Amino acid sequence: MAEQDWKTSKRTFATVSTGPLFWTLVFFLVPMAFVWFYSFGRNVGLTEIEIVGTLDNYKRATEWLYLSIFLKSLAVAGLVTLICLIIGFPVAMAITFASEKWRPWLLLGIMLPFWTNLLIRTYALMIVLGQQGYVNQGLGAIWGGASWFKTLVGLQPLDTWEPLPLLYNNFAVVLGLVYVHLPFMVLPLYSALDRLDKSLIEASLDLGAGHFRTLMKIVVPLAAPGILAGVMITLIPALGAYLTPDLMGGTDSQMIANVIERQFKRANDWPFGAALSFLLIYAMFALIALQSLRRKTPVDAR
Repeated sequence: MAEQDWKTSKRTFATVSTGPLFWTLVFFLVPMAFVWFYSFGRNVGLTEIEIVGTLDNYKRATEWLYLSIFLKSLAVAGLVTLICLIIGFPVAMAITFASEKWRPWLLLGIMLPFWTNLLIRTYALMIVLGQQGYVNQGLGAIWGGASWFKTLVGLQPLDTWEPLPLLYNNFAVVLGLVYVHLPFMVLPLYSALDRLDKSLIEASLDLGAGHFRTLMKIVVPLAAPGILAGVMITLIPALGAYLTPDLMGGTDSQMIANVIERQFKRANDWPFGAALSFLLIYAMFALIALQSLRRKTPVDAR
């Protein structure tokens, strides 16, 4: 029996979709509408906001101080996405071509971080990177061993080991965001690579193309939808990341989400915080629209 289209069974479709649509409307669209209205208001007291239709909050949000933070956040998110792509593509390739016995275990290793709270994972990474963390302790042991060896052979020993500043800077923010968002890149890449016709790769190698040329001419173009999906799924959450920059970043490592949080909580300036929030949302919508245009096929264009 042919599969029924939802247009021919509208009652069934309406029954199934009513619950999710109601949930989305009540718990997402309505609250977001209130925040959107706040962005056109102004404070008239400690807890009162008057909606006057002003654009002053948006004008203030485009000042260079906040615009520079937004551009920096976009640059950090872009760098995080690029690093995740460079690391995630070989990982996805390895999972795709792994044996049937090991593939579920490798996928489980990728999804395992989702089973642990983000706050706990972030604190665990901070313990590893701290001045007394495992990384600095390991490097200190290597440094001490090298100093002991130079002393043994009669050379000038090395200077005293100074722990590396691996926390509370831009490096820590980028590393933390890569650590958090890498699974979001690997899973779409694996989904795209797993659907590839392996015979095309074998034919390319048999014709003497070589592994690198086969990768660039066959694998990457065919996996382009998965690459675009992974880039968007990684870029958008990284752009709006709050917890990792707040815990692992220093005073010069804050991103736009941290500025928004301060407006709502510390400055008690909800209209300006709402304007910043929706500028971030508009930017994310623009990225999604660009992806939709890139994914348009020749059939769609006709």
